[in-house]
Amino acid sequence: MKYPTQWSKHSQQQSLFQFTLWFLFVVLCVFCWQQMNQDTLWYFVTDAPNQMADIGSRMWPPRWSYLDQIWGALWDTINIATMGTALGVAIAFPIAFLAARNTTPNQYILRPIALFIIAASRSINSIIWALLLVAILGPGLLAGIIAIALRSIGFVAKLLYEAIEEVNPLQVNAVRATGAGEMQILNYAVWPQVLPNFIGTSLFRWDINIRESTVLGLVGAGGIGLKLEESMAVLAWPQVAVICCAILATVVVSEWVSARVRHALI
Repeated sequence: MKYPTQWSKHSQQQSLFQFTLWFLFVVLCVFCWQQMNQDTLWYFVTDAPNQMADIGSRMWPPRWSYLDQIWGALWDTINIATMGTALGVAIAFPIAFLAARNTTPNQYILRPIALFIIAASRSINSIIWALLLVAILGPGLLAGIIAIALRSIGFVAKLLYEAIEEVNPLQVNAVRATGAGEMQILNYAVWPQVLPNFIGTSLFRWDINIRESTVLGLVGAGGIGLKLEESMAVLAWPQVAVICCAILATVVVSEWVSARVRHALI
């Protein structure tokens, strides 16, 4: 019996298959690059550093006196993120249990419906939700809150139902062996195992929503984004600099609060 003189991790067929996949990937990248550059005006791209330097010079120094006019809008942004997250989490909670294989009451009707809701929520950006809701409900905070909630449902529900499906079945069987009903099994065997994931996911989503809610005002959904749009419309770049600094500070504080709450609860 003859052995190969040189050891190889993959067979010749596997190596050829991998080479073909990489070749197709490179071809796809080249094609996408050509499509992207087809309508690109490279003069504007090369001139971008000069434009950035020009706008940066107009932003300096920031007009710190403008802070007094944005506190209310900044508070609205925090409220949009917080209330939207709370509403989204409340809706996502039952949807996650309906979507998980080991907790859904019906594999053929309820589970596909729950999975469809999760996919629909995750596939549409919060800006698109806000555009639709502003057209339906009119401009204001309500449209922003619902837009954040609709976007949060899919994110929270997907991570939660995956955690439900990964629970330790031994604990579930142990509680079931005592004669417990289905609700008691969920309460004493499933829920304690997924609670840390639920808390962490909810706080993480709130942290993300703080960022997303800052731009909802650009489409009329209220918050600090409305002030940003007003300042950019009149080319008040020192005010734009103040708004950007306020948004950055808000995001940093929200990350600190999220980390502290997660550490305290988990």
